[in-house]
Amino acid sequence: MSSSSSTTKEQPVPQHIAIIMDGNGRWAKKRGLPRLAGHQAGTENLRRVIRACVELGVRYLTIYAFSTENWGRPREEVDGLLKILESVIERELVELHKEGVQLRHIGRLERLPENLRRKVLDAIELTKNNDRLTVVIAFNYGGKDEIVHAVEEIIRGGTKPEDVTEELISQHLFTAGIPDPELVVRTSGEMRLSNFLVWQAAYSELYITPVYWPDFGREELVKAVKAYQQRNRRFGLLEAEPPQD
Repeated sequence: MSSSSSTTKEQPVPQHIAIIMDGNGRWAKKRGLPRLAGHQAGTENLRRVIRACVELGVRYLTIYAFSTENWGRPREEVDGLLKILESVIERELVELHKEGVQLRHIGRLERLPENLRRKVLDAIELTKNNDRLTVVIAFNYGGKDEIVHAVEEIIRGGTKPEDVTEELISQHLFTAGIPDPELVVRTSGEMRLSNFLVWQAAYSELYITPVYWPDFGREELVKAVKAYQQRNRRFGLLEAEPPQD
């Protein structure tokens, strides 16, 4: 193990890291390649990041793979992204299962083609008892849509307005049972959440890097974790004063 990762382990590592995997298209454009080549390179990079999370002791990794707004992209690109997701499941599932990775999905599966929806559900079922690392795939996901869905479920349950609490809403989110991320990473330098985990990231530490997602490998993840370890997380409170002599 390199000295950089051993140094990182001397301090608490975030148990849940969420990543907005941005910059695939720009990575491809810089190289004179079609945008889908960038998305393909991004999926190849995901292997490195998953291994790094296991090595560092991260327990949850949430990746923003496809937003509810992404359906508005050119049809060729949307179809390509769906095919990439399908091929990744087919190619990587067995190895991820062997390595103890549990796969979960957040978002809505209804718009996915039936064969792809079935493959996602089968992957979730196969890996449901694994506990080394939980990889949460946000596909056809939007933070606002998630909150609307939660409110709908609460109303259907007949809950009185005065009984609605933050905890109750959390229990009806797609992420129910998953701890909120301590660290949200965005690659490519954009300074926004883009409708990603808008409820869960209320007090997450943000790490923005200009590095495009296909180039965000193990060492870049270590940099993000080190930056997180330098933060003072107060959750809206004042910093505790040192004890008086």
